[in-house]
Amino acid sequence: MCEINTEYFKKNIDILQKSYNLLQTAEEGSVEYEVYRNSLVKGFELSLEQSGKLLKKKITPYFASKKAADMLSFKDIFRHALKYSLITEEETKRWLRYRDNRNNTAHDYGQAFAQETISLVKDFLTDIEHLKEVIDND
Repeated sequence: MCEINTEYFKKNIDILQKSYNLLQTAEEGSVEYEVYRNSLVKGFELSLEQSGKLLKKKITPYFASKKAADMLSFKDIFRHALKYSLITEEETKRWLRYRDNRNNTAHDYGQAFAQETISLVKDFLTDIEHLKEVIDND
């Protein structure tokens, strides 16, 4: 398998983790809280998109052609990762939920979506760290 460059991915995970940590220390409603929350939501979105793209590269060798892998939707990428035992069924369910949340954020930029995203981030950080290992492992 070819090596997948995860440098930018790792940097975004670090930024997401830092945003989450800083959000925990900020007073809700303060300017700092809003800045950290916005950073967290954007970091979640970027990291989620990168996860799908990098995982697709990881599973491409399992397909007859690159074109076949390129036709997969985001959710199908994670279902195939489960099929090839790269992630667990529980992780797959959470990744699909993360994607549903992301799809909702594209249509609703209110406080409710931000709170839902924040509620997902703790598990997301655990899952994305594992995914990073899966992608880096040859």
